[in-house]
Amino acid sequence: MELIRRRAYARAGLMGNPSDGYHGKTISVIVKNYWAQVTLYEWDRLEIVASQNDMSVFGSLNDLVTDVRLHGYYGGVRLIKAAIKGFYDYCAKTGRQLKPNNFSIRYESNIPRQVGLAGSSAIIVAAFRCLIDFYGVDIPKSLLPSLVLSIERDELGITAGLQDRVIQVFEGMVFMDFSREATRLIDGFECGTYEQIPLELTQPLYIAYSSDAGEPTEVFHNNLRARFENGETAVVNAMQLFAQYAQDAKAAIYEKNYEKLAELINANFDLRHSICRLPKEHVEMIEVARAAGASAKFAGSGGAIVGAYPNEEIFQQLKDALNQIGCLVIKPIF
Repeated sequence: MELIRRRAYARAGLMGNPSDGYHGKTISVIVKNYWAQVTLYEWDRLEIVASQNDMSVFGSLNDLVTDVRLHGYYGGVRLIKAAIKGFYDYCAKTGRQLKPNNFSIRYESNIPRQVGLAGSSAIIVAAFRCLIDFYGVDIPKSLLPSLVLSIERDELGITAGLQDRVIQVFEGMVFMDFSREATRLIDGFECGTYEQIPLELTQPLYIAYSSDAGEPTEVFHNNLRARFENGETAVVNAMQLFAQYAQDAKAAIYEKNYEKLAELINANFDLRHSICRLPKEHVEMIEVARAAGASAKFAGSGGAIVGAYPNEEIFQQLKDALNQIGCLVIKPIF
């Protein structure tokens, strides 16, 4: 029996987010410290095996309520189901013939939940990699992120942008241009223009997160989307400025102008803070990191932060300070 195992990794939005959902520009990095893995093998029927993340046993009523508030009523099985259906629909739409074989599929993930490190999309991307290999189907690399996003948006009602799926498909560090001029259609899906940035140009980065400070990404994105669509001037202008920050950060990275990059990282958060009401515990993470001498911004929708540090002495100060408020600090593996 041939086992197909494929992974997709966590990610951190380094610059420009959340403008990816608003025809903006972003830079993201892959974080191989954490991953979602999907395993698939041929079986006599189609079987989706629940994971340890699909909890149905709790220590108390309070534990159940807390879990539902943070994670909703569904675990990763819904993501696997949606991935399979989306894969089937895409193949049918584009005339790709699938063999009639059934399979058993299961997933596992060690990506911290609800802290903005893209755990949900990682499961879907990993599932797609398994399905592509099992059925021998070719899907263009630039298309796959848009296909994954359409599944999350249309099948699951998740409000998000393309950024997470792009970096999880391409990996490394990627500059993403979602402007209307840079967008093209592939098989009916809108796809941006993506540029790989050499990792050796990168200043040392850190990521810190606190599971206690997490919240579902929809809590942030749904409100922002409504304000943008209503034409709120501050939000519309901010999205244009986020995109410019990403463009400027790309130039700073290529020039190895790390002082400028740090300024832009901080400015990205400050702009976000100016248009959004943010949980005080999320803001505290930023303030503590900056007080230690590092730059800091959200890695995603909140609960995790990312930034750069100039030397190991500052990193140790950063780690000690963030540990004191309950945050885990890591150096990302690319």
